[in-house]
Amino acid sequence: MKAVLIILGAVILAAVGYFFVYIPLQQTELDEALPITETADTAPIPSGVEPEVSPRSEIIPTIGHPASGYVRVVTDGGKSYLRYEDFETINGPVLFVYLSKDTDAKEFVNLGPLKATKGNINYEIPEGVSVEEYPYALIWCKAFSVLFNYADLSTR
Repeated sequence: MKAVLIILGAVILAAVGYFFVYIPLQQTELDEALPITETADTAPIPSGVEPEVSPRSEIIPTIGHPASGYVRVVTDGGKSYLRYEDFETINGPVLFVYLSKDTDAKEFVNLGPLKATKGNINYEIPEGVSVEEYPYALIWCKAFSVLFNYADLSTR
């Protein structure tokens, strides 16, 4: 019985270490260019034709989840993107980027897994999704249903 308790304790300690020490220390960096449309011959858009870029909203960290940087919406060629700039956060288990109606992620649009914990990163916003209807950009931990950080896009 004592051996079973020791093994169970070791497994629990390993799981806690993995989720709360190892994963948060894993950092990845990505530097994606500002998304712009290209012409049919794949040449860049002519000078003077710029994508629509909203003002930047500051990222707000939550307790225990430091973060910094900005979020903005970029629209070009009929597509919209949520763009993180000068972004930095800690990693966590199963992090996703959401556009949400609130910071509790009760009603949201999933833009996909967090691509990196540092850099300039683009997420395509699905056609028909209105940022006015979903004014919060969230980094959400699906494993524990926890908000890591957010930006209020309505304050831009």
